[in-house]
Amino acid sequence: MPSLDRRRFLRDAAATTALVSAGGLAAGVATPAHAAPTPTAAAAPTARRKGAVSFRWWGTAGWRVDIGDRTVLVDPFLSRIDTGLFTGPFKTETPLTVRTDVIDPRVDRAMTVLVTHTHWDHFMDVPYIAKRTGARVFGTLTAYHLGLAYGLPSTQLSAVKGGEVLDFGDHSVEVVGSLHSRNPSYSVAFPGVRVTPPPEPATIADLPEGDTLGYLLRVDGGPSVYFTGASDVAERNLTGLAPDVAMVAMQNATTTGDYLPRLLAGLDYPKVVVPVHYDNFETALQNPPPVAPTDRTRLNEMIAAVRRISPRSRVLVPEYETAYHF
Repeated sequence: MPSLDRRRFLRDAAATTALVSAGGLAAGVATPAHAAPTPTAAAAPTARRKGAVSFRWWGTAGWRVDIGDRTVLVDPFLSRIDTGLFTGPFKTETPLTVRTDVIDPRVDRAMTVLVTHTHWDHFMDVPYIAKRTGARVFGTLTAYHLGLAYGLPSTQLSAVKGGEVLDFGDHSVEVVGSLHSRNPSYSVAFPGVRVTPPPEPATIADLPEGDTLGYLLRVDGGPSVYFTGASDVAERNLTGLAPDVAMVAMQNATTTGDYLPRLLAGLDYPKVVVPVHYDNFETALQNPPPVAPTDRTRLNEMIAAVRRISPRSRVLVPEYETAYHF
């Protein structure tokens, strides 16, 4: 989550043989693959079966994960509204405008939604998606109360805080307590929590950070993948996770010390590292992902740092809506 100052508002010797493919094609190191078609709308599955696992990046920290006939979403933010964050001035009073025309063709189904934190560029579209699909929303107590504020039933909301291991049969999700990044002033944008349901949010400032989580997705017979939503880490909470893949939010300020060394060591140096939250998420969801000049520099520095810190890790820079298989 960049700071108010533009973008700043906001593992094993076999590692080098880890297979990463996109739409069946081998993906080069630190090279985006060709975009795969967006999934077409389909009826919700009536039976569960195992099948291929695909990961599609939706920009920012958002992911669609298809596990056979089941879909898990992480921080699905598709509306990509213009707040002036990338062009200035940043408008904290920007109305929360859900782009159903963008969401509906991409979100035909969802079983669960995992929310890392409740800033607008992570949570804003979640209530609509939950209402559309009937998905259960997992997040902090703030996410729970915000869900109620949007009219979601409590039976569709699950508050978690880290340490929980949730069993879904063919996959599990471990919730990990984490931290939000800080801007150059050592502050977090829109700080705060919601301990009771507030009025329905109207502007981006009505969606506070609300504490931050990470999620470890383990797929039976498939990969284990760790998702971050912000560029800070409580590395003691990562002990024993050792994921195959880590979706790592790009650092946006130097006020968080040793972010990548602590994160990668805590995760036991994943086989594949995927940078996220590097794009201009206030533009259309079209490839190649747009990257602001200063963020391009940060992305290049991040890739170089990962190669230096964890030389056996592959770095995969994702493109939007590409089906990656780990």
